[in-house]
Amino acid sequence: MATTKAQRKLFFNIRKMAQKLGRLGWFSESEIKIVAKELKVKPEDVVSMEMRLNNRNIAFDSAVNDDEETNWSDPVNYLEAPNSDPAQCVENEDWTAIQGHDLSSALSTLDERSKNIIEERWLKSKKATLQELAVKYNVSAERIRQLEENAMLKLKKGILNN
Repeated sequence: MATTKAQRKLFFNIRKMAQKLGRLGWFSESEIKIVAKELKVKPEDVVSMEMRLNNRNIAFDSAVNDDEETNWSDPVNYLEAPNSDPAQCVENEDWTAIQGHDLSSALSTLDERSKNIIEERWLKSKKATLQELAVKYNVSAERIRQLEENAMLKLKKGILNN
């Protein structure tokens, strides 16, 4: 409910004031001013804390037995999950599979050195630097960059042609 020390103090004081005034629900405008003055806070703070005090938590989905009907006011019944459309999920999975196949086909057209450079620089979790590959292949880092660029162009062309 209340997160700071001042808010907790206000929360309990408002609760006491509500009991003192015999209120079970919301304060009227005049009562808000009285409470704010007595507790030495802004009326907006009283209203904000009163909203927290009178707020009721609701379950995301209430337990439903076989003999009970669904409670349609539960948020589970009207809040849509971002990936809840089965057709869209299947389409996304198919698209991912097709892209993976196209990438594999395009990679197979590269020579071993170019393929290894692409794998080391783009497909591994620990990416190799141009300098590391230059040492491995005994060429300059600039030459590795050129080979990588040419390989990427071949990959793009191979993927677009599939």
